[in-house]
Amino acid sequence: MREVWLGEPASIDELRSALAEALDGGPTVLPLDARDPSAEKLRAAMAPDQPVEPGTAVIIATSGSTGEPKGVLLSVKALTSSATATHDRLGGPGRWLLATPAHYIGGLQVLVRSLLAGTPCAVVPPGPFRPDVFAEAAETALRGEGPRYTAMVPTQLTRLIEAGGAGLDAARAFDAIVIGAAATPPKLREQAAEAGVRIVPAYGMSETASGCVYDGVPLDGVRAEVGEDERIRLSGPVLAHGYRLRPGLTSEVFTGGWFRTGDRGRFRDGKLEVIGRVDDVINTGGVKVSAAAVERVLAGCEGVRESCVVGLPDAEWGHIVAAAVVPDAASATAPAADRLRAAVREAAGPAAVPKRLEFVASLPLRGPGKIDRASVVSGIFGHAIDTKPEDGVHSGA
Repeated sequence: MREVWLGEPASIDELRSALAEALDGGPTVLPLDARDPSAEKLRAAMAPDQPVEPGTAVIIATSGSTGEPKGVLLSVKALTSSATATHDRLGGPGRWLLATPAHYIGGLQVLVRSLLAGTPCAVVPPGPFRPDVFAEAAETALRGEGPRYTAMVPTQLTRLIEAGGAGLDAARAFDAIVIGAAATPPKLREQAAEAGVRIVPAYGMSETASGCVYDGVPLDGVRAEVGEDERIRLSGPVLAHGYRLRPGLTSEVFTGGWFRTGDRGRFRDGKLEVIGRVDDVINTGGVKVSAAAVERVLAGCEGVRESCVVGLPDAEWGHIVAAAVVPDAASATAPAADRLRAAVREAAGPAAVPKRLEFVASLPLRGPGKIDRASVVSGIFGHAIDTKPEDGVHSGA
């Protein structure tokens, strides 16, 4: 197993070189973030001194929302099938800009795609995302012939649109920007279209070697189905072949050529629509409320940039609905709590109305753009975390 510690710009070149060797049958690659305080714990959990499961080219290590280390095992076939299908969907191999951390699957796949395309990969320097730095890094990717692509999370796109200027101009110049790691709100889709930015929302995770459903349509070779319980299942050559040293969990979620996700979905007009997590249902006073449904209502309200809805333990109700809301800095009208509650009441019913509503400057994140719900519960609302087992490591553009 070859460990690659990321944090300095030069480490991306090291990772790209290691990936090239792994795709050619070389040592398994384990990318780690040198700036992450939990990285050593993750490394130890991956047991680098023990033999690697056969056929593993890359291990994506994560602590997930529960804090329990987990390593997703990806083969050469899974990685290259995902990259090839992505190029086929977007318009052919092209030049890529890496704008998300490469130790997560969304960033790592940008490097794999550039390797298969035989093109150099431009890199946004590590650190807090800044539109001006993005614009400078994009100059390299936008030179030369052929399609130009990048991948980012919704928060990054929002900042580019709000800032305008050179960053937004650079975003407009890409033939496609794959948006993943978290749901793309309808409002952000509209803003991107109005700004002339060509985005492709993607759904996927480490277990599917990054995004495998683009704008609701599975990539070539990928199948998606929704059971009676609304749980999404995925199959195809992009699937991982298990979890590092976790045979029990592997057999639980990888069965018969299918991966059982932890997401709920439905098909609308022939497209897959993700409607929330299986475990995001809040039972409040005997009424089941979907946290994702409340978040969609709040996201559609004027003056709201993003929100996170969680259930908090309550002696009377069992759980209450609580919402952390980030106001939209670009909006001329600040959201009013009463107006937001009224919108939820009208769209989702009285039980869904947040009994606690907090306005915050930002939401805590884990990974590239994914809201850390456990930190919302403990940090914003000051409650002990009631952890639940996590089915998958959800991330990926």
